[in-house]
Amino acid sequence: MLNNKSILITGGTGSLGKALTKYILEKYPNVRLVIFSRDEQKQYQMALEYPPEKYPLIRFFIGDVRDHVRLERAFYGIDYVIHAAAMKHVHIAEYNPDECIKTNVGGAENVVSAALKTGVKKVVALSTDKACAPINLYGATKLTSDKLFVAANNIKGTNPITFSVVRYGNVMGSNGSVIPFFMRKRKEGVLPITNKEMTRFNISLQEGVEMVMYTLENAWGGEILVPKIPSYRIMDLAKAIGPDCEYKEVGIRAGEKIHEEMISASDSHYTYDLGTYYSILPSQPKFEVEDYIKHFNAKKVDLGFSYNSGENKDFESIESLKALINTHVGPL
Repeated sequence: MLNNKSILITGGTGSLGKALTKYILEKYPNVRLVIFSRDEQKQYQMALEYPPEKYPLIRFFIGDVRDHVRLERAFYGIDYVIHAAAMKHVHIAEYNPDECIKTNVGGAENVVSAALKTGVKKVVALSTDKACAPINLYGATKLTSDKLFVAANNIKGTNPITFSVVRYGNVMGSNGSVIPFFMRKRKEGVLPITNKEMTRFNISLQEGVEMVMYTLENAWGGEILVPKIPSYRIMDLAKAIGPDCEYKEVGIRAGEKIHEEMISASDSHYTYDLGTYYSILPSQPKFEVEDYIKHFNAKKVDLGFSYNSGENKDFESIESLKALINTHVGPL
């Protein structure tokens, strides 16, 4: 499906963008790949890893998703867009709300508009567990973004483009996440714990990449796909990384939850189990739900079903966390 096509990744110099780039170039050597981001230094460093003489089909495009004109120019000739650009740090968004809204909401509007104008065939937007029943601005902006991409399927008219969303939890080892933070802090002998009861969903970069690519190849348009992934307890993570450290409880930061949620009870009316993933369908999809169920062998979840990190049936142990960190992040 993807060979000889063109893919653009917004926020392509971030953790997931770089992992997607590596995966796409290895699996689809005939794909033309465009890395769209606003950080010239990160683009310069990434371009050194992919020199043009060895990777002639990759190019780097400086731009900001806030800039509709620039975004539209970048989208011409593109078949598929993976929208990964976002302001994602909860406490920074709380302190700089207008900047978060401009990027996460305005940027999403610009991606939709530019894609509709330029002949893009499919858009997959990245979401977050914080978009489900949000209590912080970051989550609220990502929920708004999700709604914009889902609703875009209603305004496309005869345009065959589809828009879908991928929603998952904390990416293990991604920039700014808790694992590299703990690995730095253990050198000081004290790990700051926001709340000892806290839990989080956990997904590796590779699993995130595979889910995005699955969605790109299989989504029908309008659905929000959610992976079935394990949770971890923050204290188990602390013991895995710094077993000899002191654990100092410092209180939760502005906008943080004790447990994260990816599917709420209200979503259960439209949620289907696809096996590896859950799919939250739009309330008024542009396809026959029975056809979707038959194609994916989908099963409707029970009414009232919810999916949160505290009540998850699958938890990582201290030992499994150690193994995962050694594999996906770096040696402990």
